[in-house]
Amino acid sequence: MKVLVTGATGFVGRHLVAALLARGCTVRAVARNAETAASMPWINDVEFVAADIHATELDIAALTAGIDVLAHLAWPGLPNYRALFHFEHNLMADYRFIKGAVEAGVQQVLVTGTCFEYGMQSGPLSESTEPQPSNPYGLAKHTLHLFLQNLQQEQPFTLQWARLFYLHGEGQNPNSLLAALDRAIDAGEPTFNMSAGEQLRDFLAIESAAGYLAAILHKHDFNGVINCASGQPVSVRALVEHRVSERGASINLNLGHYPYPTHEPLAFWAVVDRLQHLLEAQRIN
Repeated sequence: MKVLVTGATGFVGRHLVAALLARGCTVRAVARNAETAASMPWINDVEFVAADIHATELDIAALTAGIDVLAHLAWPGLPNYRALFHFEHNLMADYRFIKGAVEAGVQQVLVTGTCFEYGMQSGPLSESTEPQPSNPYGLAKHTLHLFLQNLQQEQPFTLQWARLFYLHGEGQNPNSLLAALDRAIDAGEPTFNMSAGEQLRDFLAIESAAGYLAAILHKHDFNGVINCASGQPVSVRALVEHRVSERGASINLNLGHYPYPTHEPLAFWAVVDRLQHLLEAQRIN
């Protein structure tokens, strides 16, 4: 299977490329920065193309020639979830690119969505939960999904919409919680400022997430939405305490230094029955 991966050098992309190669796939990896790509451990094992997929002059037919599956991960501007450019620019640029790929003959498309499509809803969130996005990023992703569902009516193709929850691991944003904690530990800081940490989230190691995405891509007859998550609610405090213990550090947690974020509910996590059924079916086959 030959897979085109956009955003190949991003946090998720770099790990998905590795997971696909481990499964024996042929990968055409696309990213804007060739210099960043050159530092990837898999650079000699893929066909790399330096390109801006949002560029109006991009030859999409040439980029997708010979491709069986498009894994579309690229999305500029994260983690600034509240910026209007998510729907003022990214939304239509993404739609044009994916539509061009489908018109060029790509029959299977996986797009990474987000838990922010569910908005401020609390508790366990399943794929049947009605999306109620409450920030521009979630709104743009949800709208793209609706656009692509309508495109399917005119130009049939398989659309796999994988909603990512809270991923962590190598390559994560340096301002993310665990990355900041690791920096503080490495610097020998006596304390680490954080919220009270009682909010419940669905955390997943990036290697596991990449493996799940690769499995979804190999399930060619799966069409629809799927949560890509652990399914386990874990408090932010527990996550941080586990990392401190894992590192053997003695840093003190300054709980309550920051207020809880206002753009997400206090407690939410994914229902992953659909994902588990898909993974089990692959194991059986």
